[in-house]
Amino acid sequence: MASINKVIIIGNLGRDPEVRYTPSGAAVCNVSVATTRNWKDKNSGDKVEETEWHRVVFYDRLAEIAGEYLKKGRSVYVEGRLKTRKWQDKDGKDTYTTEIVAENMQLLGGREGGGNYGGGNAGGDEGFSREPAENSRPAARPAAASRPAPAPAPAASKSSTGFDDMDDDIPF
Repeated sequence: MASINKVIIIGNLGRDPEVRYTPSGAAVCNVSVATTRNWKDKNSGDKVEETEWHRVVFYDRLAEIAGEYLKKGRSVYVEGRLKTRKWQDKDGKDTYTTEIVAENMQLLGGREGGGNYGGGNAGGDEGFSREPAENSRPAARPAAASRPAPAPAPAASKSSTGFDDMDDDIPF
């Protein structure tokens, strides 16, 4: 049976990227991305917020791009896979960490500059990938003036199963 290891997150950087180079010259960039989940407590009716921190690692050219363009607080879309690493600390105790190995990245929001975060640019979203054809350049985007802003999606009410918002047309 086939298996899938795929992670997609959209969140904000908690600190500036850390770029290092291996002895062979390959770039490695580590970032910490926060995602937030909001819901209303059923008993009290209070709004509850939960923030989850994710370790993300970029390699090679994608690491260099992440180091150059990502900054603390910036929104980012990351697509990759989970990887758990094991090592021994200075006391000889086994230590584990699980991180997202990024394969694609999309910068969200506007380009920095002019003190107007998110304004006065040509679209503001830049996509990067570890795929060979897209590895070293941002994805092309049309100018912001030539496309209307997307309308916000209506908020869907969710049940405890999460299936209330699914379309009734099943493709099989």
